[in-house]
Amino acid sequence: MKSCRKELWFEIKTRRAYLNITPQVEQVLAESGIAEGLCLVNAMHITAAVFINDDERGLHHDFEQWLEGLAPHEPLDHYRHNDTGEDNADGHLKRTIMGREVVVAVTDGRLDFGPWEQIFYGEFDGRRKKRVLVKIIGE
Repeated sequence: MKSCRKELWFEIKTRRAYLNITPQVEQVLAESGIAEGLCLVNAMHITAAVFINDDERGLHHDFEQWLEGLAPHEPLDHYRHNDTGEDNADGHLKRTIMGREVVVAVTDGRLDFGPWEQIFYGEFDGRRKKRVLVKIIGE
């Protein structure tokens, strides 16, 4: 069995954003030479997420509204975590909701998606460099 590991780095200029990272993951898969196996994509920061969904701007707006309703950024003193001097407690909660990682089957050298599926990086406390791990195993 072969394996491939690569880190993708992102620096989102805003506090929150959703970035389709499918092309970057597909590039790592192509470089790996793996035709059959599994591809793990993992957010390596606790205020960022990786998830699979549709690449549709209205849906991304809905994510933002829904998550802000569940875990609003303000008031900052609403969260005990922010007592440490941080202001990102909501980002930790949003990451928990959206997920840490995804695993996608690799078939015939391609990510084996269902209709409309794409891989997204969700940023909930941006304005600094963060990384995503791509780990592919197979033959």
